[in-house]
Amino acid sequence: MIAIIDYGAGNLKSIYKAVEKTGGKAVITTERDVIESADAIILPGVGAFETAIKNLGSVSDYLTRTDVPVLGICLGMQLFADESEEGGLHKGLGVIEGRVIRFPDWVGKIPHMGWNLVSAADHPLFEGVRKEYFYFVHSYYFKTDERYVIGTAEYGIVFPAAVARDNIMGVQFHPEKSGKNGLKVLENFEDMI
Repeated sequence: MIAIIDYGAGNLKSIYKAVEKTGGKAVITTERDVIESADAIILPGVGAFETAIKNLGSVSDYLTRTDVPVLGICLGMQLFADESEEGGLHKGLGVIEGRVIRFPDWVGKIPHMGWNLVSAADHPLFEGVRKEYFYFVHSYYFKTDERYVIGTAEYGIVFPAAVARDNIMGVQFHPEKSGKNGLKVLENFEDMI
């Protein structure tokens, strides 16, 4: 069973339905005991960093030490960082080194919104979708060391579209809004359970 953590971010039902469509079993929850008994965890994403990190509360500690697969989506991925510059400087979970920073104004319209090509590394999360289009909506990106980057995209600059460290994985795009390619990423995540 996959625990989709409800910490006040949007897209909960869309992610739930996408997991269901791929044959996975999921539950949307805020209950720590349900989260700790799950086979995998998804941190959804739409919202503000500061509010999201506060709403995680005591679950934050568990997320930094669990060994089950964890997938962060958009804001959910950004929460893995050491800190974020969104709305001031805020401490993240610190499970993947780096900082969440705003796109420079010169890249074009912000937020970055739409379909972009993702070039993915050889990683189980991207089995069968190594160079495909995914749907993005974000104004900030996760600046991290190359050793954690498993996928890149370009919007004025090349930025990390996916990161991973051990059992912790994140995608900046929205797999639940990315058609068959997004569903394949979710299937691949489920296969890691």
